[in-house]
Amino acid sequence: MNKYECEPCGYIFDPAIGDPESGIAPGTAFEGIPDDWICPICSVDKSMFVKVED
Repeated sequence: MNKYECEPCGYIFDPAIGDPESGIAPGTAFEGIPDDWICPICSVDKSMFVKVED
């Protein structure tokens, strides 16, 4: 699964870790996150994230 980076603040969403504080379980793909999820650091929405190239 791909990692995604928040363009404004640089937070990396790693599917292996998820975002447990926001109810996103480890193993959840970025595409599987609800559309109303926001960056836990700067609060922008999913549209501001870009896929991190390996």
